[in-house]
Amino acid sequence: MSTPRTSSPSRRGILAAGGALGIGAFLTACGGGGSKDSDDSGSGSGPWTFKDDRGTTVKADKTPKKVVAFTGTAAALHDFGFECAGVFGPTKLKDGKPDPQAGDLDVDKVTVLGNAWGEFNVEKYAAMSPDLLVTNMLQAQELWYVPDDSKKKILGLAPSVGLNVTKVSLTQVIGRYAELAGSLGADLKAKKVTDAKARFEKASETLRKAAKAKKGLKVLCASGSADLLYVSEPSVYADLTYFKQLGVEFIVPDKVTGGFFESLSWENAGKYAADLILLDNRTSALQPKDLESKPTWAGLPAVKAGQITPWLSEPRYSYAGCAPLVEGLAAAIEKAKKVS
Repeated sequence: MSTPRTSSPSRRGILAAGGALGIGAFLTACGGGGSKDSDDSGSGSGPWTFKDDRGTTVKADKTPKKVVAFTGTAAALHDFGFECAGVFGPTKLKDGKPDPQAGDLDVDKVTVLGNAWGEFNVEKYAAMSPDLLVTNMLQAQELWYVPDDSKKKILGLAPSVGLNVTKVSLTQVIGRYAELAGSLGADLKAKKVTDAKARFEKASETLRKAAKAKKGLKVLCASGSADLLYVSEPSVYADLTYFKQLGVEFIVPDKVTGGFFESLSWENAGKYAADLILLDNRTSALQPKDLESKPTWAGLPAVKAGQITPWLSEPRYSYAGCAPLVEGLAAAIEKAKKVS
């Protein structure tokens, strides 16, 4: 996300999250109410239905084609073979290049309705005559990046689908994305998709072996701001939950507020001794070069040892999007040494 720390205490600093379940369990049909193989999902001309993670069954006379989604959501659907018509959320950087959350989207070919927290051009959205809106859910049934002050208007223009990405494993979220993409007509058996899945599974096994070999290595997940170091609660995040299932040993903060993290003043940044730090690399978070001037940061054992690795705290939930993240963590753990 880009600027949630300015909204409310419950949302401030939220780092998007997510039993490991295989993709097959989620490739159920979403057309005509019956079950059929994933490669047929959404391919018919009859009615379309999809039960989202609010428990809402979304219905349409035909498969939605003009879909508008949160940028990271659109990027994940793209990886599965479905192209969204419009996006909202961090899409372009100041230099015009794609935001990391845009993944492999061609950001010049989609209609951008908003590029930051609180931005959503309702008039432009209405002019698109959208068939469907899709986004993540981090807190209860709240639709991510859909502004509260215009939510009623937005949701009145087209049906919406919300996918939960917290307190579940990464593979479960990816499975739900695959299910939605398949229902919209994507070919989940395309080589691009199956190759990405194979890469993800290979990376996962590499991470499992690395974690086993470095048993006892303590990993801290955090995000830095000017005044605070946010230490993340691993069980909330889909990626961290999955990494833990693979054997990664995370530090669990003991005073979590808002459900997502513990806020530490920089004077108390050394509260938790870590061997490796996963540092939030979103554009809204401070990076290692920005933190060099903070003595308590510079004094952390992991920082002194150079054992810091980027953490994309809002991953795009596809095999293609997550495989590099798993590979990166595996490599970081393989190289890391006990320093705390």
